[in-house]
Amino acid sequence: MKKSLFPAATLSALSLLFLLLKPEIALAGARDGLNLWAFVVLPTLLPFMLCSTAAAQSGGISLLTAPFSPLLEGVFGLSEAGSYTLLTGLLCGYPMGARTCARFRAQGLLSAPEAKVLLAVSNHPSPMFLLGYVMAGLDSLCPAALFLAAVYLPILPIAVLAAKIYRFSPSSAGSKRSPHPSEAPGFSFGRDFLDCLEAMEKIGGCILVFSILAAYIWNLSPLPPAANACLLGLTEITTGIHALKAELSGPLLAAAAAAASAFGGLSGVFQTQSVLTKNAGLSIRHYVLWKLIHAGLTGLILTAALLP
Repeated sequence: MKKSLFPAATLSALSLLFLLLKPEIALAGARDGLNLWAFVVLPTLLPFMLCSTAAAQSGGISLLTAPFSPLLEGVFGLSEAGSYTLLTGLLCGYPMGARTCARFRAQGLLSAPEAKVLLAVSNHPSPMFLLGYVMAGLDSLCPAALFLAAVYLPILPIAVLAAKIYRFSPSSAGSKRSPHPSEAPGFSFGRDFLDCLEAMEKIGGCILVFSILAAYIWNLSPLPPAANACLLGLTEITTGIHALKAELSGPLLAAAAAAASAFGGLSGVFQTQSVLTKNAGLSIRHYVLWKLIHAGLTGLILTAALLP
């Protein structure tokens, strides 16, 4: 017990020491994190989260997934709830895919194997974030279509590998349809809005903490600037992408930015953990391993495509 507590105690003491000696860095990092959450994440993610909850609670999943059902259900063997989870994760950004997956698993709409596969492949940066923030200034280095392909194409081999590991097959996909509106629990604005706000508070807390950590790395790390930029990319992607653009160039910059986006940073990992309900039976450790594989594949694709 003492061995397991010692690293945590040491880390806590060091964190407190840094806060006492360099409070101005913590303040700047906290301000950046709060601005990111309040002016970007909250107004972007909360409406998606609330509408997604309303669709699930009112039995509207089948209507939203109908145009994609021939591919997602017919070819890949996902249930309606699984198809909706994958679409939500692709379009809405971190950590909506994981949140939807955990909630549907807890409600019995996803089988255990399908939920585990979906957690591996349905939590990603949104196309809007990639095109509007990450790709800003990179147009001359990498076509947008190639950048998006490098981030999203690894979903296919990862899904195949995860399906084999977790023994997922169409026959184990659970219910093939979402509850009929008459069977759905019903959407309550007061209850579900508060539930979404609670999730946003957890996400905001993670962003705040890791923005402070990123500020300390940026200001105090003895590593070379390029190494610091890569470390920041693994810590918090918005700060990390900004640092990568400042310190790297050429194909290496495009590959590093894409890999950092695919991984989502440690901040994204803790945001994901905050929305995984305990009764869903999903592993954050497995999730981290899949994201590392995804980031590696993304970096390899862009490196191979851009290097002469």
